[in-house]
This record gives sequence, structure tokens and C-alpha cells, in this order.
Amino acid sequence: MRCLYFDGQLRCRDDHPAPRPAPGEALVRVHYAGVCNTDREILAGYKGFTGILGHEFVGVVEQGAGWEGQRVVADINLGCGRCPRCLAGLPNHCEGRRVLGISGKDGAFADWLTVPLANLRAVPPGVGDLEAVFAEPLAAALEICDQCHIRPSERVAVLGDGKLGQLVARVLSLTGCHLTVVGRHAAKLALLAGRAETVLEGQAGTLAPCDLVVECTGNPGGLALAQNLVKPRGRIVLKSTFAGDATLSSTLWVVNELTLVGSRCGPLAAALRLLERRLVDVAPLVGGPYPLADFPAAFAPPNGLKGIFDCRTA
Repeated sequence: MRCLYFDGQLRCRDDHPAPRPAPGEALVRVHYAGVCNTDREILAGYKGFTGILGHEFVGVVEQGAGWEGQRVVADINLGCGRCPRCLAGLPNHCEGRRVLGISGKDGAFADWLTVPLANLRAVPPGVGDLEAVFAEPLAAALEICDQCHIRPSERVAVLGDGKLGQLVARVLSLTGCHLTVVGRHAAKLALLAGRAETVLEGQAGTLAPCDLVVECTGNPGGLALAQNLVKPRGRIVLKSTFAGDATLSSTLWVVNELTLVGSRCGPLAAALRLLERRLVDVAPLVGGPYPLADFPAAFAPPNGLKGIFDCRTA
């Protein structure tokens, strides 16, 4: 089959063995797959991954114990199902977990992939394929609301105007909070008109202190900016994953009694509901779609947002 394979160098191959589903797995024909900043970080050495990239996808089940013909997305964390964390309902934190296209499991930049049946989520009829590609990152944005009670009276800042920052801003705008998005690109910030106040990064120092700051920059400098913007006893949510390290000013955190929240994957079913009910519009964020062979363009689409592969296109 065709795929994008990474072994220190990203290559488009047409000779990779097609996957065979193990017991309890489905074989999924991939329709579309989205490029995430984590995919870029893997190219820079994050997780030391070798294999097929891609974890944001929508496809149709070809084999799978009654799922045949169903359009699906999938939870990307594959827990063992036996350890204390899995048995406690925390498979995302299984010590031996594999992560689709990120750690120990081939991903979705391919003609087919295999996914545990337990990880599949059916796509509602009213949600288009290009919308469904956003279900996984939209779920990650929703995880913030599961972790933090956001009051309508609070000041909230989202740092980063890229793919994740756009989705986080769209979700948090539904809470009624006083929302500001800080970014580096006027054109990207313009996509949030009517949803949030927007500020270029160089002007962030003019903002009033925030109750909650969500860091979505994808670079180590985002934490430093978050530390400057949050008020005493405020909260910082970290969403970025990157190959490098970030610096935390420990004295500031102690003196100001700040709370740090790491935030990762979230509820896919809720994300699909938001898409189905048209509460979040992802159409302006689509870059492409591109064939797999045109991966340089998909990893750097002209609008700088979500590069999407059409995995059915030669």
C-alpha cells in the first residue's frame, strides 16, 4: 500500500505491506488524514518514532465485527486493558500504551490502518469527512473544559493562532468568558473575528492579567509568555508537545500560587456532537486536501493551518 513512512527521513512509499487486523481490531480504509504539529515534532525527534505517521483521520471500516461500511474516527491511545490504570478507566495513561502514529503503532497517512474496535467512534451522518478529520484535535480542545471550570466572568487567553489554538478558541468562546487570542499572524487571527478579541504577540503586554491562560504555541517560548500573563492564583493549561524543553520560573509559581494543568487528548463523542450541531466551524481551517505524494505541501500549507491528505488520491 501507499504510506508516508518516517525512519529519520519522511518518504512516500508505495511498497509498504498492507496491515492485517489482529483479533479485536478493525481494518479501516482512510479517506482523509490531517497533519498535526506533533507530526512535525516527530520529524524533529519527538518520541523517537519510526513508522507511518498520522493520528487525525476519518475512514470507512472494511473489516471489523459488524462495523463494516461505517464511517469512523478513533481514539488514538491504545491501552493494554489489563494494568491498574486501564482498569481504573485511564487507558490514555496506560504505562504500556501505544499511540496511533506517534508511539509503537502505525498511523493514518496511508491507504489503510488497523485500530482496536474499542477505539472506534461512529461519525454522524450530518458531519462531512473534512469536518470529521478535526474530531481528534477538537476533542483535545474540549479536554480543557473537562479539566478546568471556566466561568463566564473570567478573563482567558489562548496563546497561539495555529491549528490547535484556533480550535481551543472556538471551544472556549462557547463558555461566555472574556476571551483573547494572542498570535503572530494577523491573517490567522482574523479567522476568529466575532469569537474572541485578538492581539499580536508583540502587544501581549497590554493585556489585563488573566484567570486562565492556555498555551498552544507549539514552542518553548509559549510557557514564558503564559507566566507573564496569568494573575496570582491563576491557572496555566499546557497543550503544546514539542521535541525541546521549556523553562519554568519556579519562584514565580510558588509566590503567585499558580496551578499548572497538562492537557492532552479529550472526548471524541463530544467533539462529534459539536460538529454535528454546527457549534464549531472548521471549514476555514482546511488546507488542501493533498495527495500523499505531495507531503511537503501538506506539512506547510499556504494558509499555515491544517494540511489534510486525501488518502484515496493517487
